[in-house]
Amino acid sequence: MAKNKTETLTVGAGCFWCLEAVFLQLEGVEKVTSGYSGGIVPGVPTYKEVCSGLTGHAEAVQVNFNPDVVAYEDLLFVFMTSHNPTSDNVKRAGYGSQYRSIIFFHSVEQKEKAKEMVKQLEPYFKEPITTEISLAQIFHPAEKQHQDYYNRNKGASYCKTIIEPKLAKLRKMHGEKLKAAN
Repeated sequence: MAKNKTETLTVGAGCFWCLEAVFLQLEGVEKVTSGYSGGIVPGVPTYKEVCSGLTGHAEAVQVNFNPDVVAYEDLLFVFMTSHNPTSDNVKRAGYGSQYRSIIFFHSVEQKEKAKEMVKQLEPYFKEPITTEISLAQIFHPAEKQHQDYYNRNKGASYCKTIIEPKLAKLRKMHGEKLKAAN
């Protein structure tokens, strides 16, 4: 029996808890890991270091998925519609580069698909899309308390006020892509 093939999507946009919760809902997604990528500081970063904005890392999620079940482009579309890709978090007060919108590509094909997705979606936004498209770098998994955050903390204020509205939007926009249990 042939083993299912797995591909990887790595993206960041705001807090990784939100993206993790969104991607875990999707059919074909096998694993989602919250972590950090894109930084300039050597070594394994901590949450506190990344939140300082000085490491260059983005809070990101690494999504392992079965391309026979869900296409990379579909995951990109969910990503681009689950946050505001025109918001330049680096320039907004109170936010830093760790919350930037970014797609880390793992192949030339992924890079081209990401560029095409941005091009296709740009006309639907009033402002230019600021999502970066960068070569995937070392992905550092976040500390244990950041993994599966929403499912372990559904009663928390952040989950109720920030994550749950994103999940409601996901169900409305992408209901056909959700796992059966959702």
